[in-house]
Amino acid sequence: MKRRRLSLLLLSLVLSSNPLSSAEPSAETLLTLDNGTAKVGIDRGKGASITWLSWAAYPQNMINSADPGRLIQQSYYAGRSLDRTADGQWKAWSPWPWNPIQGGGVESWARVTEFKRIDQTLFSLTIPKLWDMPNEEASAVMKQWTTFEPGAPDVIAVRCKFTSRRTADDRWGPATLNSQEVPACYFTRNFDQIRSYLGGGRWRDEHQPAGPPWGHAKPPLLAMACFNAEGQGVAIFSPTSGDTWNFGPHQNKPSTDPAAGPCVHVAPVSRVKLAPKSTYTYRYWLVVGSEKQLASRLDFLHQKYAAERGTLTTP
Repeated sequence: MKRRRLSLLLLSLVLSSNPLSSAEPSAETLLTLDNGTAKVGIDRGKGASITWLSWAAYPQNMINSADPGRLIQQSYYAGRSLDRTADGQWKAWSPWPWNPIQGGGVESWARVTEFKRIDQTLFSLTIPKLWDMPNEEASAVMKQWTTFEPGAPDVIAVRCKFTSRRTADDRWGPATLNSQEVPACYFTRNFDQIRSYLGGGRWRDEHQPAGPPWGHAKPPLLAMACFNAEGQGVAIFSPTSGDTWNFGPHQNKPSTDPAAGPCVHVAPVSRVKLAPKSTYTYRYWLVVGSEKQLASRLDFLHQKYAAERGTLTTP
């Protein structure tokens, strides 16, 4: 059932025809870091999720932002599944668990209360939305710190802190063990050559028909990459994740448009038991460049951070 929930949510994210999508973020809402090698940005209008990623060899944006379920963002599950259609819950996502999304819920973007650059770090505080409900804020807070890895200008380090503020006796009930996306990533459709990193410059091609449902891969070093036809790519290293990741392309339509429906999805998945008052903290890294550059950086990151795990605190 839990895997079915995750597959259904991913289906909802990629098939949504949300009218709130926009081709590019405005200068008023986008906060960026640009060191000349790579550029990363978070968008206040989209829950302070990562909505921009580019680098010297690929200067255009490759993050898909077609609706609040895309982007690179935090996404969590907890509690029992509920039928709340009488309260406005979308029938397609009913019954549904407690599911706060950084980007937002159906028909609405999430609210951001803090949004600033501190030296070379982008900091945000987001009040997420529940995915299945139109414009319902979750009793939770998401904090995020986005910066460059020291000494590695083509590596972005992201720290996420999720705090649940549910009441102990709310309708979703006690803690349950669920799949968590750490993080959920959506890229433009042209980055559809997906590989798991094996270490020492070796890769394994991962094949999956256009979905959803997504495919499942077991990257041994907890790192996967998406490449375009020209050999440029982005890798995700998430040492907090479990051994199984979700991945795959959506639609058989090539596109470089961040606002287009077709996309590519990768999600490291951890299994965490979130209680009504849990706090969950973890880090992940994004690496950009050619296959050779990604391999070198992933070897470095694995050697340095392989033992790192997320921290779950429950009173």
